[in-house]
Amino acid sequence: MHRESSHVLAQTLGNLAVEMQGQADSQDTLQTIVDAAAEIVPGARWAGISLIDGERVVVKVPTDPIVAKLEDLQVELGDGPCLTALRDQQTVRIDDTKFDTRWPQFANQAVELGVRSVLSFQLFVRRGKLGALNVYGTEAGGFSDDSVETGMILARHAAVAMADSAAAVQFQTGLASRDIIGQAKGLLMQRDNLTGVQAFAMLTRASQETNIKLVDVARWLVTEHEEGLSRSD
Repeated sequence: MHRESSHVLAQTLGNLAVEMQGQADSQDTLQTIVDAAAEIVPGARWAGISLIDGERVVVKVPTDPIVAKLEDLQVELGDGPCLTALRDQQTVRIDDTKFDTRWPQFANQAVELGVRSVLSFQLFVRRGKLGALNVYGTEAGGFSDDSVETGMILARHAAVAMADSAAAVQFQTGLASRDIIGQAKGLLMQRDNLTGVQAFAMLTRASQETNIKLVDVARWLVTEHEEGLSRSD
């Protein structure tokens, strides 16, 4: 890659990193990733992400309905460049769908939709696989070695951003749970003249005996208290 191109790419990725960090949720993060892939990967026209959700592969934020059709088809067939990238942990490249014989049903559909070249990059972090970033072009042989290098760099940044986003959501959820449980403990301590340990034990017993999650028991208690205050007003 030329020095000038490397500088532009580094600057673009740096700007994307700042943008990803400012995203409100994981959906915004995914949208930024695919929009960037369609814009900065040489030869790209469209992009999408196939995300691992438990045992399923789910198509997310395609930049065009064509992407959704091709990625849904791969999920239906149980095979294709995207699923191969996920399964074999490698980058998959199709130079010309018209002559590629590895996935004939996928290739035939791609040609009909005007897709002639494909790149699929696995998104993964140390804790495991997240999904695949898929990039589509309208020209045969449209993806060069620079396209592959750019896509791989973007995929690495994207995987980290997605993992950070998921961790942030989990962290915020955990904080909210601890906060509501703390409120419920406080209410019980005041209402029933209990110690903190006794109040927490009471919440735990109620959770076990009703088979309702502890945080949901706490949320119900706080909601009942707040509604009681509103009625008294």
